[in-house]
Parts: sequence; C-alpha cells; structure tokens
Amino acid sequence: MLWTIMIRKAVAMVMLIGFSTFTMVSCASERYQQNKGAVIGGGTGAVAGGAIGGVIGAQSGHTGTGVVIGSLLGALAGAAIGHYAYDQKRTEEAAKQQYAYDYNQQQATLVRVEDAFASPSTIKRGGTIELSTTYTVLGPQGATMEVTETREIHHGGELTGRPQVTVQRQGGTYTSRVPLTLTADAQKGTYTVTASIQSGSSSDSREFTFTVQ
Repeated sequence: MLWTIMIRKAVAMVMLIGFSTFTMVSCASERYQQNKGAVIGGGTGAVAGGAIGGVIGAQSGHTGTGVVIGSLLGALAGAAIGHYAYDQKRTEEAAKQQYAYDYNQQQATLVRVEDAFASPSTIKRGGTIELSTTYTVLGPQGATMEVTETREIHHGGELTGRPQVTVQRQGGTYTSRVPLTLTADAQKGTYTVTASIQSGSSSDSREFTFTVQ
C-alpha cells in the first residue's frame, strides 16, 4: 500500500514538472513570436549585401515617413542604405495649377516624375551618394494617397540594387532622397538607376546614371 502511494506521488510530481516545463516553453515561444519581427529587423542590417532595412524619415507630424527595404547585390554587395528623407516643393494647390489638374474631370490619380538624379554624379569608392527623385502626385482634394518609390540600380546590364519605400502622401510635389554608402572595394564603372513612382494604377519613371571611380 505504501509503495503504491509513493508511486502515485512520483507520477504526480513528474506530471507537475512536465506541465510547468510546457508552460515555460509555451510562454517563451509566445514571447519569441511577439518579438520575432524586432529581432529580424535589428539583425538585417548586419548582413552585408543582404536585405537591408533602412529607416525613416521625416519630421513628426508630416505624412511621408516610411522604411526603405531592398537588396544590394553584385557590384553593390556590402553597400549600405541610409535614412530616407524628403522635402515638399509645391503644395497641393500649386501643383494642381502647374498641371491644370481637375480630379473631377480626370477621375484618376496624376503621377509625374519631374526629375531624377544622383548627387554627386561621380563618386569614389567608400563614399556616399544620394539617389534623388522629384515627383508630383495629385488625387482628390485633401486625400492621402499611398505612394511607392522604387529605385532599380543596374551595373553591366545586371540588377545590383532595388531600394523601395512606401509612403503616405497628400497632393503636391516632393523631392525624396535615399543615401547609398559604397564599400571601399565597390566595383568601378557607370551605374544606371530607374526611378519609378506609383500610386494606385498610375505610375511614371525616369532614368539617370552615376559613376564610381
């Protein structure tokens, strides 16, 4: 009888320990899932030439903040994407006057790339270059639109980078900039960049180049 009681107590203790262990593992797993995104985001920038999450933006209170994502490969492997920034060049009303835009008549979002350029246009290896795009986006009066900015970088006919950011914009003209810091051993030559702006079904693009010496 005593032996039976001892066995029951041992079994109960094992079950209790097993339940506690399961609970601890479950809680740890749940916390990991909750923080998984932060861990991935924090570690991504440490991978040279891999997917790079770069950051953000604009002054508080302004629409237009976003996170730059993309990959840098081949001739740009190891380079780093810096902080996204923008300036508003025209207000919504000024931009509508510039393009004689009447949403009620056109029933479509207007997207126009006015300029796209690298600053400076020639850079030494290890330096930083800004990929800038000036564009106008217009829609319903006072509306906030989702705008995707993409910069495809080619070298020697191959895609070497595709930084992209999705932002919220009200109507107007903007110049946005994505800094790119090259490695000391970046490949020399001419790089071609296609800057594309898209909002809804409307899009526009422009091409420019920069040279690495």
